[in-house]
Amino acid sequence: MMSETPHLPEIHFSESCTQAMSFRFRGAGALPCTYLAGNGAPECWQLGPDFAFVSLRVPESGDLVADTKRAYTELLGKVRASAHPNLIRIWNYFADINLGDEDAERYRQFCVGRAQAVDAAFNNPPPAATAIGSPQDDGLQVIALCSAKPAIALENPRQTPAWQYPRQYGSVSPGFSRGAVLNAGSDAPILLASGTASIVGHASVHLDDVAEQCRESLRNLRALLDEGEKNADACFDFLACLALRVYVREPEQLASVRTVFEASGIPDENIVYLHGEICRRELAVELEGVFSA
Repeated sequence: MMSETPHLPEIHFSESCTQAMSFRFRGAGALPCTYLAGNGAPECWQLGPDFAFVSLRVPESGDLVADTKRAYTELLGKVRASAHPNLIRIWNYFADINLGDEDAERYRQFCVGRAQAVDAAFNNPPPAATAIGSPQDDGLQVIALCSAKPAIALENPRQTPAWQYPRQYGSVSPGFSRGAVLNAGSDAPILLASGTASIVGHASVHLDDVAEQCRESLRNLRALLDEGEKNADACFDFLACLALRVYVREPEQLASVRTVFEASGIPDENIVYLHGEICRRELAVELEGVFSA
């Protein structure tokens, strides 16, 4: 029997991680995004009985729409039949995310395949998520955090909801929320921030200035934390960041990126920098994170 008060995930970095779920950035079992700098120890998630991870990898067949549909059909089948039927947060990794033009771009193809697999329950509202292009061609990797009870989905007042993007971004809008709050109204809620980039409204901004893209991403993150406070009746702050991943498209820009984040107030020991391609080819940086109150 599940407890009435959820046992929230505990997240920390440790080289001696023994948790069943850890995000590794180096060595065997690492995410398919090359480690660049920061805390390279595994990001360990200690889960109580109220949460679970589902992880799957689908080899690519040459048809990313079909592969994504297959992956998400399998994901929904596993999750809905489990004791943790609520999808809270999803990470998606696959190679060459920007390859192809207009609707043939692989990220847009991924969005089409996901939309073909999911249903109204998935989209009401969609879970928090990240989609990153990996330098390594290791198939489509999907990692999902699931729970016994729903979370509160968040949108960002500075940004158009992704699922309401206009047609110029593809025939199918991306299916994710900007973030999620776990255990709202308790003494210790947690906020999960989706992939966050230099987007205001629905437009990419500061295209020729990687440092300003970082600052805009942090402004978006601050707005999301403020939105979380309204929903959780708790204070979320940069200082209470448990883990932050920063995906950098061009490794040679790492120094400029780190300078901005080191001045942000986010604990430097909880930041890891990874080489990854952003879902919009004009963007250089994307961040995601976990925050306690």
